[in-house]
Amino acid sequence: MTPGTTTPDTTPDAPHRGRRIARRLPVIGGVAAAGVLVLAGPAFAHVSVVPGTAEQGSYATVNIKVPNERDHASTVKVEVNLPTDHPLASVMPQPVPGWKVEVTEAKLDKPLETHGEKIDKAPSKITWTADGKGIAPGQFQQFPLSVGQLPDHADQIVFKALQTYDNKEVVRWIEPAKKGAPEPENPAPVLALTPPAGGADGAGDAKPAATTTAAADASGSDSTARVLGVVGIVVGIIGVGFGVFAGRRRTA
Repeated sequence: MTPGTTTPDTTPDAPHRGRRIARRLPVIGGVAAAGVLVLAGPAFAHVSVVPGTAEQGSYATVNIKVPNERDHASTVKVEVNLPTDHPLASVMPQPVPGWKVEVTEAKLDKPLETHGEKIDKAPSKITWTADGKGIAPGQFQQFPLSVGQLPDHADQIVFKALQTYDNKEVVRWIEPAKKGAPEPENPAPVLALTPPAGGADGAGDAKPAATTTAAADASGSDSTARVLGVVGIVVGIIGVGFGVFAGRRRTA
């Protein structure tokens, strides 16, 4: 045998080992795919606000994103409670086909001044009720809202939500997330507030508008980074599998 060459595996069971490896590779892929679902699932399973950031003192258009987490029930009702510590004078829902919407107002303990006017009541709850099949298993629905004027000095707005299924189950998305602590099982949707890009002086003149493209891009970039990270893990698992089986074949 010439130095540097490799003798082909001519043992009688070599073809069988090759077939065993081929049969096991889909198993490795299945395990990797399951890992993707386990890792990616929690990031997309909660009721949330999309995009998740807006400028302080501004008006913003956001979506309440509601996924269906059940296999055999549909979501037929969504209730979002608006903050009472930072009341919002303007809350306008966009019509959603297949859903009826109702805005409930409450009297304020302290009148709110906006655009030179004092108001003594503000929206306190929004209720969407399905007039059709609702959100089926494996699907999600977004409920657009125009909200404002957002507080000038708060760092977030919490929208506590109740999700009702057609089997009468109610999931309460009301648990506050605490810094440095694990995420609660049913976290409340949160809209993070950031300082205005043009400075605080122009905040009072803000008009209703969609949340900045930069915020949406940041949200998209974060999701892309998560997906790429998961893909990297999957590729690593498959690579390890190839290495193990290849090593066994050589030693055999």
